[in-house]
Amino acid sequence: MIILIVVLVIILALVIAVIALYNNLVQLRNRVDNAWSQIDVQLQRRLDLIPNLVETVKGYAAHERGTFEAVTQARSAVMSAPTPEAKMEADNVLSGTLKSLFAVAEAYPELKANTNFQQLQAELTATEDKISYMRQSYNDTVMIYNNAIQTFPGNIIAGMFHFTKRDGFDANAAASGAPVVSFGQGNAPGTPQVNFATAPTDAPQAPSIPAQAPAPAQSAVPANDAPADSNQN
Repeated sequence: MIILIVVLVIILALVIAVIALYNNLVQLRNRVDNAWSQIDVQLQRRLDLIPNLVETVKGYAAHERGTFEAVTQARSAVMSAPTPEAKMEADNVLSGTLKSLFAVAEAYPELKANTNFQQLQAELTATEDKISYMRQSYNDTVMIYNNAIQTFPGNIIAGMFHFTKRDGFDANAAASGAPVVSFGQGNAPGTPQVNFATAPTDAPQAPSIPAQAPAPAQSAVPANDAPADSNQN
């Protein structure tokens, strides 16, 4: 009788341990999902801002079709990504194409001074900052979850109930995929076209520095000669 009671107690303890481990893994997985949903909200906000940004830039640089098409295609890839992992990868590509778009804007002073462009750029920058902050929080949550399902005894429960490893949001992928900006020399294969060769320039209207240079030199001569005349007298 005592042996039976001991066995029942051991079984009950194991059941409670399994339930506790399972509930803990569920909570950690839900935290990962919640952290991703916060990032997804900001990604969607950025996607909503991009069409207005593209149209604004088009008003000043309509010939930069390659850049506009690259941004549009990258945006569509993010919207159609079926999984968070696929959306992360597509978003890294989108970040690279947006760098190309802002690089184009650098060649157009009137565009940079446009109020609508400045507002959109500020909103996109603020959104990027939020995504960067939330990315770090998401990656920390993913690491805690992955550790829980890969270490004993959590790995046993994870295998029994099909808890799978989650991938973090790799910021390095965006940096490595950044486009190469070319000033009329052609871009690297696979990168969006950013052509500055046809960009307007204000150089002909700039003041000529050499033409003004002799003036101070001539005015300095009498100043040097004056002491010499006074010494002769």
